[in-house]
Amino acid sequence: MDDEPLSEWVERRDAKIGRLRAVPVVPGDGPKGAHLNPDAPRVIERWNGHAWEPHACAAGLADAQRILYPEAGNTPASPPGEGRQPLAPGTGRHRKP
Repeated sequence: MDDEPLSEWVERRDAKIGRLRAVPVVPGDGPKGAHLNPDAPRVIERWNGHAWEPHACAAGLADAQRILYPEAGNTPASPPGEGRQPLAPGTGRHRKP
């Protein structure tokens, strides 16, 4: 049997501690896609290593995203035309010779 060392498992588990997720507060079977009810309030939950625990509340999807991804709002948008073009010429294996 090829079991991984316990120390590797502990490192992997501990790396996830503190992770946040937003769960919509809607009636029904449970959480669905975030885009289905963008105006529904959200509970921000934090992983403590064993279970998800309430961490914060958000009025809607936009507020939840600001809590989950605070660094996304601080970065300036790149000017149009810069960056890699998806269909630039190249020699990738999917290109015909």
